[in-house]
Amino acid sequence: MPVKKVEKIWLNGLLVNWDDAKIHVLSHVIHYGSSWFEGIRCYETKKGSAIFRLDAHLRRLYDSTKIYRTDIPYTLGQLQEAAKQIIIANNLKSCYIRPVVYRGYGDVGVNPFGCPVEVAIAVWEWGAYLGAGALEKGIDVCVSSWRRPAPDTSPTMAKSGGNYLNSQLIKMEAITNGYVEGIALEANGTVSEGSGENIFVIRNGNIYTTPLSSAILPGVTRDSIITLTKELGYQIIEMAIPREMLYISDEVFFTGTAAEITPIRSIDKIVIGDGFAGPITKKIQSAFFDIIQNGQDKYQWLTFVR
Repeated sequence: MPVKKVEKIWLNGLLVNWDDAKIHVLSHVIHYGSSWFEGIRCYETKKGSAIFRLDAHLRRLYDSTKIYRTDIPYTLGQLQEAAKQIIIANNLKSCYIRPVVYRGYGDVGVNPFGCPVEVAIAVWEWGAYLGAGALEKGIDVCVSSWRRPAPDTSPTMAKSGGNYLNSQLIKMEAITNGYVEGIALEANGTVSEGSGENIFVIRNGNIYTTPLSSAILPGVTRDSIITLTKELGYQIIEMAIPREMLYISDEVFFTGTAAEITPIRSIDKIVIGDGFAGPITKKIQSAFFDIIQNGQDKYQWLTFVR
């Protein structure tokens, strides 16, 4: 989905014009992938514009940079205010929010310590990530030939730019072969996650999801769905999921800030359940959208902008 240009971007503490938010071609991030980012949504609820789980997303951003021995030169409070400020500056009621921390122009070598740490927050209007109608009708996906990194290769708990080279391979392979998305396996051959989404599998009334040890990103939406499903009275089981379990499941869905809760109607051309969003998936969607559309937030997940 093309990015719809807005007026301002928050860059290193200043509001700058969209077209002026630039970096040097020799910035470390371009050559070595040294960036860490978040994807956050601001929703226009019935109670006003609100950012979904801003604190949790920003805490994960600080966790990601800490893993890579990188200090963000702003406090958590400053970034919280910056996120609200940039939404107001662009007069948006709902939007996607992209904070990104990256190593800028300094030394041109693998060692990043001589390069400055820079921070930007951009916002833009964004609709359904996996296509119109995906939340109701579901999507067709495949199991990718590309696997997630082994535990001792690249830290998958960090939301780092470099990790998404692997995600791009998964996504491009899926699209080239006529699917909307791909599911990656981890190094041992069990299910990991999508190219940019966590995965949940439903069978016999139980809800399964892959653990952190399956090379997944610790999703904020994933965490929210675990909370909501327990509240609805379902059992959540975190376990290594065999590939074949996907095929014989009753329901499968993706979660993520962009994907929200997207049902999967087929995997490798094998129809899942009845081939559309199942009853449990719909219940979870309803609980989730009650928060982000109606502002019914008993968990204090919403940060109101104004």
